[in-house]
Amino acid sequence: MNKLVKISLKILGALIVLTLLFYFVIGPIMRTSTKKHSPEVVETYDNNTTHIEVFYCSPSKKGRTIFGELVPYGEVWRTGANEASTFTTNKDLTIDGKTLPAGKYTLWTIPGEESWQIIFNEKMYGWGVRFQDGKAMRETEHDALVATATVSKSITVQENFSINLLETSPTDLVLMFAWDNVTVPLQMKIN
Repeated sequence: MNKLVKISLKILGALIVLTLLFYFVIGPIMRTSTKKHSPEVVETYDNNTTHIEVFYCSPSKKGRTIFGELVPYGEVWRTGANEASTFTTNKDLTIDGKTLPAGKYTLWTIPGEESWQIIFNEKMYGWGVRFQDGKAMRETEHDALVATATVSKSITVQENFSINLLETSPTDLVLMFAWDNVTVPLQMKIN
């Protein structure tokens, strides 16, 4: 074997070892480390034949100003930490006068001072933000439904971000976003 082939094989072998090391050792350590600070949460709603599930990672306030600073107004937010949050429903829902078909969606928001845009996107993303620039990975051409919800200020401060499903009647739900001194209720109707 000539010298160039030997060097090429050594480089290829080193790249394969580094790739496997990152995939099986460094990657899991990084995921575990970030999940320690923003743990995974699964919120579920079950009623008769309706099953809705919201998956997200819950960051903490830690003395920071959240909306308008850490989470800028007017920009797409992955709605939690780490990977993109997901919303799964086995029934069609009516949200903001529009139909959201049964299925699994990534859940994005565009926070504002007075209202939020809540976005249900059909594409599943590996992570919530791009590594190059830290911007949300959401692609608008995959938006299934965009709804508007009014912001309410709370008199208490909530340390950890949360998304809850609250039943107001057997066919009516509220998808409630809460963090810091902000709550954002989104009305939904089970079809």
